Amino acid sequence: MSKVAVVGAGTMGNGIAHVFAQAGWETVLIDVNEAAVKRALAVIEKHTERQVTKGALTAQERRSMLSRITTATSLDAAQDAEIVVEAVTENPKIKFDTCGTLSRLTAPSTILASNTSSISITEIARHTDRPAQVIGMHFMNPVPLMPLVEVVRGRETSSDTVKRTVELSKQLGKTPVEVKDAPGFVSNRVLMPMINEAIFCVQDGIATPEAVDQVMTLGMKHPLGPLALADLIGLDVCLDILRVLQHGLDKHKYRPAKLLEEMVAAGKLGRKSGAGFYVYRD
Repeated sequence: MSKVAVVGAGTMGNGIAHVFAQAGWETVLIDVNEAAVKRALAVIEKHTERQVTKGALTAQERRSMLSRITTATSLDAAQDAEIVVEAVTENPKIKFDTCGTLSRLTAPSTILASNTSSISITEIARHTDRPAQVIGMHFMNPVPLMPLVEVVRGRETSSDTVKRTVELSKQLGKTPVEVKDAPGFVSNRVLMPMINEAIFCVQDGIATPEAVDQVMTLGMKHPLGPLALADLIGLDVCLDILRVLQHGLDKHKYRPAKLLEEMVAAGKLGRKSGAGFYVYRD
């Protein structure tokens, strides 16, 4: 059986652990915060229970899947993994430090994949001992449902690492799309300016959040409005990505809306905090 270590037990981390375990991988979910690990397991249990109800999994498949997931609060648990998927907070220093430590702990052949949504894979690789085995594996939220994996090739990433990651993504039931390393890659370079402009529409008093989202869902056939999507992603994550785009591409073009900065400063981060552009009671 193959083993994966998923580092970071937040929304993305628990989703990534879910799809690996469902695909038959022995999965260790690592987070320094034990409470976060417990929450992540509870989410996975809830989601898999729903899969059984909908007929996507049998009860036996669910039991087998859950038995393949273990947890840890130390990176040492990643030592014997074939691949490590880093899904810690979207903060460059934390990602650099985490990936640097993982490169010292794991075997030289281990792939170090980052789920970063905007930070340079080439820069992450520079903080490790194996740039050829560092790659971006950018899953979409919610991970169990969304088919895309953006496979991001850094300057030093080897062709073998790209090939193995593409094959792995297909094993997980995902559709891998290869892109080159650049701020925001493709997904967030296109998405974040749209979300930012939607926020400017609210900030400038042009429309309410509900009206902005209705225009995009009813008029543009988007399944979710940009502000509801921003709440799902996390407004703090949106702000972090915009700042990466601003720093790496164009200071004015990707300037975050002041309303976004104010909401993040006030702790209104979207679904995960219970309030963003909308209020969440669950």
